[in-house]
Amino acid sequence: MTGGGVVARRRCPDERKRPVLTAEPSHDLETTGTDVSPLFTPFTTGPLAMPNRFVMAPMTRQFSPSGVPGRDVADYYARRAHLGLIVTEGTYVDHPSAGASANVPRLYGEASLDGWRDVVTSVHERGGRIIPQLWHVGAARPAGAAPHPDAPVLTAAGTAPDGSAHGRAATIKDIDEVIAAFARSAKNAQAVGFDGLEIHGAHGYLLDDFFWKLTNRRDDAFGGSVAGRVKLSTEIVSAVRAEVGPDFPVVYRFSQWKAKAYDARFAENPAELEDYLAPLAEAGVSVWHASTRRHWLPAFDGSALTLAGWAKKLTGLPTILLGSVGVRTIFGGGSAADAAGLSLASLMSRFDSGEFDLVGVGRAVLSDPEWMLKLRDGRADEIRRYEKGHEATLY
Repeated sequence: MTGGGVVARRRCPDERKRPVLTAEPSHDLETTGTDVSPLFTPFTTGPLAMPNRFVMAPMTRQFSPSGVPGRDVADYYARRAHLGLIVTEGTYVDHPSAGASANVPRLYGEASLDGWRDVVTSVHERGGRIIPQLWHVGAARPAGAAPHPDAPVLTAAGTAPDGSAHGRAATIKDIDEVIAAFARSAKNAQAVGFDGLEIHGAHGYLLDDFFWKLTNRRDDAFGGSVAGRVKLSTEIVSAVRAEVGPDFPVVYRFSQWKAKAYDARFAENPAELEDYLAPLAEAGVSVWHASTRRHWLPAFDGSALTLAGWAKKLTGLPTILLGSVGVRTIFGGGSAADAAGLSLASLMSRFDSGEFDLVGVGRAVLSDPEWMLKLRDGRADEIRRYEKGHEATLY
């Protein structure tokens, strides 16, 4: 099993300088009396050393014409270089069926890779760390979509969750080509100078389409049991690991929910979750990125542990917890009762108990690139509140 070394948490040696928030600000954080200093301690996995525990979550932006990230994209990420780690927006892997937009960046092709070199250099010059997210959209790709309109819509079994026909079931040849595409793009990420990479295995996209028994109705080695349904992902992780070597950090993002099925679950209990995660860990995953819509909710009945907490408990690997951190607008909608979990006190309680190692922040840092700095410096009342319209810019 590769990766996962963790530097022990350290509290600030001068207690007078600990960022304890005492006033209730008029923004998206519930922070009264909450000691957030443990999130400003270092973390290490393999050669990746982070100065704090904040991770910028990947968010699709579509500001890269013809798949090429430009100067505006480089500046956008560089403004957030003070975060412990940046995970870029999803980048299409080197396969014609991977994408659904001409404006999403790619991790292949000379022009796109040159653009990413500029992004990486800009982040590194500000002392930051950045990894790309490798993405194949699978069933989410509309037929005829750019950048390769003639490419098929690849799915696990050619079916939607209700059993109706959707897309084309991936052949073994397709599967082999997709695995090779992830490996090539991983090698490109390393060559460009990224500090690691993330594999997108969540939200109903291709890898997750294979995970879920309602969409994976195959009867070959890539279907049937959990071992079959996780086989595509394990082979991708193994191929990526073979390309980048034993130490290069490989993050794996997974979720229960799907883009059009928020209540979906590929694992019904901890034992089943372990059946999925254990072979991925053995294949070479370094860190789990557990994507949820509400980070505070228990993953299974009978335990208060979150999905991130269970991933860490079952495999021993470090985890990123994600789900509406720092915003009042719960992803996908929610009730006032749901919003009670947005308190940073709840987040810190779970962190202090060792349930997770890193905290993913998405829309909050999209709206305010200095979100973390204002939190650290006791200036939470200056944070720019997230608004949906902010997504239309590269602020």
